[in-house]
Amino acid sequence: MSLPRVAVFKFASCDGCQLSILSLEEDLLLLAQRIDIAFFPEASSRLLAGPYDVAFVEGSISTPEHLEEIKEIRAQSAALVTIGACATSGGIQALRNGVEGGLAHQVYPHPEYLDSLADSTPVSEHVKVDFELWGCPIDKVQLRKVLADLLAGVTPRLPGMPLCLECKRLGHPCVMVSKGEACMGPVTRTGCGAICPGMNRGCYGCFGPAELSFPAGREGPNAQALADQFDSLLKLEADEIRRKFQLIHSHAEPFKAPFLKEKTDE
Repeated sequence: MSLPRVAVFKFASCDGCQLSILSLEEDLLLLAQRIDIAFFPEASSRLLAGPYDVAFVEGSISTPEHLEEIKEIRAQSAALVTIGACATSGGIQALRNGVEGGLAHQVYPHPEYLDSLADSTPVSEHVKVDFELWGCPIDKVQLRKVLADLLAGVTPRLPGMPLCLECKRLGHPCVMVSKGEACMGPVTRTGCGAICPGMNRGCYGCFGPAELSFPAGREGPNAQALADQFDSLLKLEADEIRRKFQLIHSHAEPFKAPFLKEKTDE
């Protein structure tokens, strides 16, 4: 009986999520006994053509070549899983999206030589994605669970509640209350272990928009409500508030600007 064939692909990204796979270390060696790692350039020169049972994709779609390649990967993969902020929401490079005239002319003396798309976009905007593993970078414990579920033929399921719940369970004080520091925890999904609040600093939103917010039953995070609190409680300027949301997951729909409603004279 042949082993399930797994592949790992990279587009526009920093390689951090692939390194998270490698950081499984001994667990990766155990997995290698149950799967055939057919394509993983970051880890091996053994690069086999598809089809694949599971394809993990890191990175955003940023060039015409990316568009063609992701379609080929989708056609060769029974299950396609995007890993990390770049693949799930365009990543930091999506900050260029919507910039008038683009950023290339501000960075390169001859941008006409570049062959890139106007926007950096998540994989899901171009092909069907079976599961998204969020994070910047992804959490290796969540990765291990997703891979184990896929190999067992089970649909992966990870918690999508706001990070605030994890902070409460771990006994971390709220940095917005105790320090008056802006924190993205109320609208960011759990999964990182609340690292930043555990170090007494605000969440950066690395794991992207939470699936549920308050009141119970709301679909997606209430970004506007948090932006209003940044304004009224912390007295942040509108541009600073936008930067809080538009950093790592700027192309994620709940985090797109504008977040702060225009004030009107009473």
